[in-house]
Amino acid sequence: MLINSVAMFSRGKCDVKYNRLKSESEAKAFNKRICALKIFYFCAILFVFVFIIFFYMQDYFKTSNAKFKVHNAKLIMQNKESKDSDVPNPPPSTHLPSVQTPHVNHTSTSPPAPKACGVQVKDGPVIKVGNLHTYVTGSYMDYRFGEKRIKTIAIVLREEQVEYSCVMCCDGRNVTSPAEYTIHSDHFGFEYGTATITCHINSPCLIPTHVAITAREISESITSFLPVRNRDVPAVFPYEFTVCISVMFDYKNVLNLVESLEMFRLLGAQRVVIYKTNCDSDTQKVLDYYVKRGFVEIIPWTIKNHIEVSSGWRKDLSSGQLHYYGQIPALNDCIYRYMYQSHYVALHDIDELILPLKVKTWPELLPELEKMDGTTVGFRFDNNVFPFTAKAYTNYEQDKWKKVTGWNILNYIERIPTDPLINFKVIVNPRLVLKATVHGLLENVHSGFTTVRVSNSIARMYHLKYFKYPPNTNIIRDDHLWDYAKDLIPAVSKVLQDCGFIEA
Repeated sequence: MLINSVAMFSRGKCDVKYNRLKSESEAKAFNKRICALKIFYFCAILFVFVFIIFFYMQDYFKTSNAKFKVHNAKLIMQNKESKDSDVPNPPPSTHLPSVQTPHVNHTSTSPPAPKACGVQVKDGPVIKVGNLHTYVTGSYMDYRFGEKRIKTIAIVLREEQVEYSCVMCCDGRNVTSPAEYTIHSDHFGFEYGTATITCHINSPCLIPTHVAITAREISESITSFLPVRNRDVPAVFPYEFTVCISVMFDYKNVLNLVESLEMFRLLGAQRVVIYKTNCDSDTQKVLDYYVKRGFVEIIPWTIKNHIEVSSGWRKDLSSGQLHYYGQIPALNDCIYRYMYQSHYVALHDIDELILPLKVKTWPELLPELEKMDGTTVGFRFDNNVFPFTAKAYTNYEQDKWKKVTGWNILNYIERIPTDPLINFKVIVNPRLVLKATVHGLLENVHSGFTTVRVSNSIARMYHLKYFKYPPNTNIIRDDHLWDYAKDLIPAVSKVLQDCGFIEA
């Protein structure tokens, strides 16, 4: 019994201890659960808090970024307006649209015009001089006479007696000097003629940036300046050969234009300058194509807005006040414009091609001519008309070109010789030229001959145009143009494709 009592006592003590241990274990487990719940709730609250902060900051940065973009856009617009104010307004378009567009009234104002010495700058191409019947086309530095001069090409009313002054902008101040001028003799009896106005530069004025031609009595009240070009003479000319075309008017012969421009390229020209009065929309598309590629420069020739121009070359045969759309002042302007940009210039029309016979390009031809006749003259090439009214030879006919406006010049290989004494065009070093005319030069910087005639056996001019000739005319077959066909045809086709006139 005693043993049983001891055993019961021992078991009871163990139960108590066991219960106590069990209680402590449960307490620890409970505490662990409580701690885990606290950690869970804390993490959940922290996550929610971070989540709220994240979306708040994201919204904040979006707003800030939008404000920054708006601010940056304003700065860009302000900067653009500032830059635009330093650039002259583009010349008016002389493109004749095929469809009339309605007038749109724009409320935005144009940027302010640039100024020189506090006076507005105008950049041609034809600017009226005050109340005079004088129109200037461009002003150019001339370094050829041991002193610096400014030569301005102008169109003047020949009967108007006027004394000019030159107002030059030099280092922010105006310097005035008397001007000299001469009217060119090749006016063909029209009321207006080409003139060269010369400004001698005074010693305090090194290189004027702008000049104004005025009547001498009002030289203190000028209203606009013209920029002076050719202020810098490059060590190497950018172009070896430049073609001056004067003038393009009512033009719409797309195929002829592309063929001529590609022939100029094959002959060695790097630049073609076209004084353009107007043209149709397809022609404009071609011009834009070549301008974008840097091969053509367009000078908007707006003289007809000021003077009644003639469509002919003789006053007794054609009405108007100025010879043939202002062709002669345009030629002279081109000579001076490229005097220090091009080694040579060719003065002829878009439908004329000066072709060498013993070589293929002008860079091969001109050195040979200079070896024979020297470097102090220009070279004139006899005109030979290849009429589109003659027989068409279809050896190089291109079916895909037939829908393009114009004539395929490769089809016409019969020529009519003309008088070599009056019908010719020239290639010349522009630094030799004082005055140019339709056929050759009026004045050279050297005395004696201004141009020499190039033998027809060396080179001749191919004048391809619509021309009616008498039935008994002596026609000569001349297929030299075909020597360029292999290179010309793919070049023309590519341009017509790029401009959308034919399919590939």
